[in-house]
Amino acid sequence: MPIKIPDQLPATDILRSENIFVMSEARAASQEIRPLKVLLLNLMPKKIETETQFLRLLSNSPLQVDVELLRIDNRPTKNTPTEHLDTFYRQFDMVKGRNFDGLIVTGAPLGLVQFEDVLYWEEIQTIMNWAKAHVTSTLFVCWAAQAGLKLLYDLPKRTRKEKLSGVYYHQIHDCHHPMLRGFDDTFLAPHSRYADFSPEYLAEHTDLDILATSEQAGVYLAATKDKRNVFVTGHPEYDVNTLHHEYLRDLGEGMEPNIPVNYYPGDNPENPPVASWRSHGHLLFSNWLNYCVYQQTPYDLEHFSEDNFTRDD
Repeated sequence: MPIKIPDQLPATDILRSENIFVMSEARAASQEIRPLKVLLLNLMPKKIETETQFLRLLSNSPLQVDVELLRIDNRPTKNTPTEHLDTFYRQFDMVKGRNFDGLIVTGAPLGLVQFEDVLYWEEIQTIMNWAKAHVTSTLFVCWAAQAGLKLLYDLPKRTRKEKLSGVYYHQIHDCHHPMLRGFDDTFLAPHSRYADFSPEYLAEHTDLDILATSEQAGVYLAATKDKRNVFVTGHPEYDVNTLHHEYLRDLGEGMEPNIPVNYYPGDNPENPPVASWRSHGHLLFSNWLNYCVYQQTPYDLEHFSEDNFTRDD
């Protein structure tokens, strides 16, 4: 089944060119099924690029998914046309009275910024507190995972001395957990962050199920027992060239970045990178939609209640 997004959204033509089934709003309205309602809070500067990446992963499901785009505030941005934001993005006040099956909170380039110095930190707190009573399952990605751990477990910000950048091997820790169904015992995933997610630290200070880790990158995937909060510390949504563009950006800013690990063939930036994480990225989002959202959410979202959720797989 397809995702349903506005016909004029730039991602529509891109995804259709990739042979991804994107359903028109008119056709979706004629189907007698209830699509999953997913809200995407996009915190990245290049919003069109990021929304396309996430929509691509959400499309790999037999479920019909109705995606709405959410912005954190109404400040102008130099990376996304104001017309695009005004046309396709919702303000929080427009959605706070509704319930959603799923919420995705993207990463943000705030790795070296203290939480209290983030301009929209209060808004993030408001939305995450709102999600407890209005969203079946929330998926926190990269910086959002760090923010979620702070707000849900009061974990202080932990920062690495050097930026973690590259594609790393990970090991799964519970092959029977729904989020890991179909995963290989080891898999690759990209990271681009300063945040430190130590398995020992999370195990000591939270009750999370730690599902996948890397010797170099730490925790990659973790979830609460009821699967209502899922934390992904890397970037499974990244395109093949995203890390490359970040590397060139950092070079251009005089930061002398390390070459992303296990990314360029021969560790040579002159060689075109190869995507080695795409299949597990799709599988992760498919599992989240199925086992954390669809299998848990009430049919009638108007009757949303935390009592609806069980801990059974």
